[in-house]
Amino acid sequence: MSLSGLSDVRPAVSAAQSESQRAAVRHPARRGTFLERAARTQLFRRLERLRNGRLHWRDGEGQWTFGEAAPGSGEASVQVSDPAFYLDLALGGSVAAGEAYMAGLWRADDLVGVLRLFLRERELLQGLEGGFARLSAPALALLHGVRMNTRAGSKRNIAAHYDLGNDFYRLFLDESLMYSCALYGSPEATLEEAQRTKLERICTKLDLRPGERLLEIGTGWGAMAIHAARHHGVHVTTTTISREQHALATERVREAGLSGRIEVLFEDYRDLDATKLGGCFDKLVSIEMVEAVGERFLDTYMGRCSELLAPQGLMLLQAITIQDQHYAAALKSVDFIQKHIFPGSFIPSVGAFAERAARVTDMKIVHLEDIGPHYARTLREWRTRFLSRLSDVQRLGFDARFQRLWEYYLSYCEAGFEERALGDVQILFAKPRHRGPAFVPSLA
Repeated sequence: MSLSGLSDVRPAVSAAQSESQRAAVRHPARRGTFLERAARTQLFRRLERLRNGRLHWRDGEGQWTFGEAAPGSGEASVQVSDPAFYLDLALGGSVAAGEAYMAGLWRADDLVGVLRLFLRERELLQGLEGGFARLSAPALALLHGVRMNTRAGSKRNIAAHYDLGNDFYRLFLDESLMYSCALYGSPEATLEEAQRTKLERICTKLDLRPGERLLEIGTGWGAMAIHAARHHGVHVTTTTISREQHALATERVREAGLSGRIEVLFEDYRDLDATKLGGCFDKLVSIEMVEAVGERFLDTYMGRCSELLAPQGLMLLQAITIQDQHYAAALKSVDFIQKHIFPGSFIPSVGAFAERAARVTDMKIVHLEDIGPHYARTLREWRTRFLSRLSDVQRLGFDARFQRLWEYYLSYCEAGFEERALGDVQILFAKPRHRGPAFVPSLA
């Protein structure tokens, strides 16, 4: 199946796998072709260089162990059910590895552990993108390029992910439907408590005060707007371009009795006009929305945020980040998430935000906190909930391939945060005339 966003992955459950895929799972001992065996040999030569963990490997022809067991290192097992996996990997690199998992060509006893192992071995991971796998890069780049986040493109890209249906997201998110990193105040905290802690932390950093006007770019399902209006007495204008999110957020605001204090817009951030919205805002918040902006439009996004803020205003931006040293290289590649989960997306770096703030705004960074380690736990909670509700996922019309896609996606992200390949930052920006408190209480 060729995917161009998740809108393509909702066939009837009876079409979960092609006949050839089902046959491959039923007959795992098929001997590979010459090219498949050659590709396996090349892969095994790379796996022999594993040093930061142990990997047990099994297919229809035998079993092998690679790497070394050491304190703090991981240990995981892979079962290849079809030798086509080896050739797919050789020709498509890490993106093909995920696609082969979707197709049921391989499984793992601990998928997160396998992915963490490869993330620790950066040289090995980069090696998978070499050789014939380079031939797939132009096609991936072309696909990513046509998903550019123009106004029309952004609506398509957002719909591909967020308009899968509110009932789907209810299966694994907490009751607030927060789809971003939670903040665990204690080891015993539940996901629901951690999301409330995150929201209150944001409100504290923004120093929200009754009567102030708060703009939110990226509504989600309304949790931030409702929390800020209910507990801090602010007036909130929030905007989204997801029809599903807009409909439910509007309903939840009405049910909370906050329609007089919260306005939910269906509008692109580029089209927000302060004069039409009653003037510039005292505060602005955007929670893990900027990844959907795309690098090409980051200047526009940062500039518009600054324009919408009053001269004494504050902006809190929460964003998934990549290490500055890897940012430029990441912009030139397309990964599994960009192809199959978030079309048109990118992962920014702290340096990218600082550079844009200095060049296209009059804002400065006054506080930064990396809450990335909390994201690994958040994702683990989501993954556990998702896997416990697979029968419900199926009832919503999502097939087995889609289920493995989401299992891989959630595991892929969890591994990235566990290994600190990804961060999640809350950056507080201040306009020139801001004279608020200089101290932000620690999480305790």
